[in-house]
This record gives sequence, C-alpha cells and structure tokens, in this order.
Amino acid sequence: MDKYGYVMDISKNMQTKLSFDSQVYQQLSQQLSILDTFKGIWKAKENLQGQYLKELRKIATIESTGSSTRIEGAKLTDQEVEKLLASLKIARFASRDQQEVAGYYDALATILDNHADIELTERYIHQLHGILLKHSEKDQSHRGKYKTTTNKVVANYPDGTQRVIFGTTPPHLTPLEMQQLLEWLHERLDKRDMHPLVITAGFVYEFLSIHPYKDGNGRLSRLLTTLLLMKLDYQFIQYVSFENVIESRKDEYYRVLVAGQKNRYKDNERIDAWVLFFMQSLITLTERLEAKYETYSKLKTALNKRQQEVLDYIGANEPAQVGDIEKALKQYSRNTLKKDLAFLVREGFLLKTGDRKGTRYHKAVTP
Repeated sequence: MDKYGYVMDISKNMQTKLSFDSQVYQQLSQQLSILDTFKGIWKAKENLQGQYLKELRKIATIESTGSSTRIEGAKLTDQEVEKLLASLKIARFASRDQQEVAGYYDALATILDNHADIELTERYIHQLHGILLKHSEKDQSHRGKYKTTTNKVVANYPDGTQRVIFGTTPPHLTPLEMQQLLEWLHERLDKRDMHPLVITAGFVYEFLSIHPYKDGNGRLSRLLTTLLLMKLDYQFIQYVSFENVIESRKDEYYRVLVAGQKNRYKDNERIDAWVLFFMQSLITLTERLEAKYETYSKLKTALNKRQQEVLDYIGANEPAQVGDIEKALKQYSRNTLKKDLAFLVREGFLLKTGDRKGTRYHKAVTP
C-alpha cells in the first residue's frame, strides 16, 4: 500500500528492508566485528583509567549539543555553546538557537544520567521530546505530542538555504506506525535474533521516516541513538560526539536516508546504504575517541602537581574565583596560583568568564 492507503505493518516489513546481499553482508560483518572489538577494549580502559572519563564526557556533551542543533540550522559554535551552558541558570534565552541548545543539553544529560531507567516506550519518548523543546517558546503547544499536520525532512545549510529531502508518515497514521516500530524494537531485543547495532540503525531510520513530531525529530533521533547504545552497553558513546560525526558527513547522511526513502511504502525499500553509513560513522567515532583519549592522557601528565590540584579543585567547584582557590590551596601564594590559572586558560584546560572581581574559571571542554 502507498502512504495514502492503509499503513504498512512496519514490524513485518523491517525484515525485508534489512535484507542484504552477500557483498553488503560481508562489509557489515567486518564493521560489526571492529565495533564489538573496540567495545571490549574500551571497557578495559574504563576500568583502568577512570580518572579521565569525566572530562571526556564533558567534552563530548558540548560537542554533541552544538553539532546536533547545527545540523538542524542553529548557528552557535562549540565555544558559544560552552559559554552558554556555563550559565544555564539564566531565566530567559536571547535567541531560538540558545533555546534549542539548552533543551538538547538537558535531554542529553537526562539520558546519560538515567539511561538504565528510561524505557523505550511512547510515554518516555514523549517525555524526552518535552525536555528537548522545554525552552523553545514557539514549541510549547506541541511538545511531547505527535504531529497533527504534515511535515517533511528538510536539510538546513549554513547559508540559510533549505532542501526538502523526503515526505514523512501522514499525521493520522503516525500513532500506529510508532506503535508498530516500538513493537518491532522490543521483539528484536527480546529474541536477540539480530545484532543490537543493526536493530539500532533500523529503529533510527524508521523513526526519521515517520517523523512523528511537528519539530525536533532529527535532534530526538540522535538522542534516541545515544539512549539505545547506552542501554545496549555500548558505553563509549558518551565519551565522544556521535552527533559531531554526523555533522561532518551531513550530505552523505541525507543521501543514504533518501536511498531508502525514495521507495517508502514499496516492496523494494532497502536500507543497506543507511546501515553501512551508520556503522561506518560509529567506527569513525571510535577512532576519534581513541585519538582524543591518547591526547588528553598526555596533556594530563604534562601538568605539575600544583596545576593538577588547581584543575581538580575547579572541576569539583566550578565556577571558581581566585579567592576560592586561594582559600582551598593555602600552601600556594596568590601570585603563583594566578600564573597557574593563566597557564591553564592558555593551554585550553580552563575557560575564563567575566572580568576583574567577577572573573570565574570553568573546566574547559577541549583539551
């Protein structure tokens, strides 16, 4: 049936969409082997080198927030995102970009801190959508609710132009298709008859095809990607930005989605191009994480004992002022501490905000 007739049964058609020829299957098998091997290696690093992980996660969270909102047309750089998030307690955000950044950060933090308790159900997905849009003034009437009007997947480009990528599920069919998608997801996870990363890729593709909400679908799909991977024990996803990988491959991201979407509601809809892209993006993520981990480890060992103490204090008490640090580290002179702070800012370990008596120091998100 086409989309103007009765909706297809997603739970039955996913098997067809995920049918691969021998060449694709061989390539996919190699990708999955690489990712599962890295998963095991990373678990050992988590156990042995846990002191670096908090910083890596902070870096990734900022990058993810910036990248995911920029994919949808926001303009804030990672540095601007960092400064905004350092002062999240402000009562009102000056722009829609800031509203979207704050919402994405809140939703991502919710997932990272509570993934074990968040179920993949309509109720919880609605709640995440509500968190995502809670600061967006124009979205209050529809946050946490399925769309009631037709929408499309639109690519936003830095010069302000837009391009329609494909149409999506009609509003009257959205609740049923979401129900079927979630049934398929839980059946696969219960039966364990498919690799968990392939299940994740299939779920994300279908979610984007349905586009169940009026706004925020692209951002929510990336949040759900993180949630699924965390629940499936691919814990490394929290330490480097998957959203940043997608942003760097944005044109290809839309191209592989279209490769399947052009045959939406037809028997020949296949998503092998999307699945291979998804896996290769995860492999790129693991390569970035390995490089970031090695770089950060070397930088940490380059600090002397006093500088490390300053950094650790600010990390536990940010934002901190010179007076706070001086009281906590009484064994060092104020001038020495100020030199250390200047060094740590210059080398990228700290972010400095304010001026004179209002100067405050935060842990930076880039080493």
